[in-house]
Amino acid sequence: QVQLVESGGGLVQAGGSLRLSCAASGRTFSTYVMGWFRQAPGKEREFVATISRSGGVTYYAISVKGRFTISRDNAKNTVYLQMNSLTPEDTAVYYCAAGEVVRTTPGYDYWGQGTQVTVSS
Repeated sequence: QVQLVESGGGLVQAGGSLRLSCAASGRTFSTYVMGWFRQAPGKEREFVATISRSGGVTYYAISVKGRFTISRDNAKNTVYLQMNSLTPEDTAVYYCAAGEVVRTTPGYDYWGQGTQVTVSS
């Protein structure tokens, strides 16, 4: 079992940046693949980024590639999502997730409660 708590969301103007954090507790953090997903009102939850256990492998959604960076600090049991050049289309609730397999679908085992990101034009 692992518990995930996201933080760092907020309101930002288009073109701005935010860094989301997801703190994990419970089983050894480094044994989990970590992912970020987002869900906008009226839309399905969509993949944003994922990172392997060691941090050596990352994947991104096409819509965020080159603007967002996922990273992790296994010593701090935390995964991050650095978001740059934000647009109103990035407005959503952002969720972190933990699982056993690197995947771009929402088949992760554990989820946080989400943090709201709102980008104004």
